[in-house]
Amino acid sequence: MMSEFREFAMKGSVLDLAVGVVIGGAFQKIVDSMVGDIIMPLVGVLTGGVDFSNRFLTLGGQSFATLEEARKAGVAVVSYGLFLNQVLSFLIVAWTLFMVIKGVNRLRRAD
Repeated sequence: MMSEFREFAMKGSVLDLAVGVVIGGAFQKIVDSMVGDIIMPLVGVLTGGVDFSNRFLTLGGQSFATLEEARKAGVAVVSYGLFLNQVLSFLIVAWTLFMVIKGVNRLRRAD
């Protein structure tokens, strides 16, 4: 059984997948920083200074100045600003992967 597992684990596709997961994890940190530190502040300026990371709705009718205060109070909140940040991160990753796959396919056709 160990020899079968070793054979499976050493196949090229499994190793490629492992490398892809590690690189993807590192790439996600870069994307998160780009969205949180570059894109969303620019969007905030374009929308009149709105900080999307602190945009939320409370579900109890109470009012809080920040998302952190609402969470500390134990109030149920809908953090739509954080959701928008995650959607933007996903779109950047998806676009990047699309461009990489498009480039690889172009190289394959050239052979």
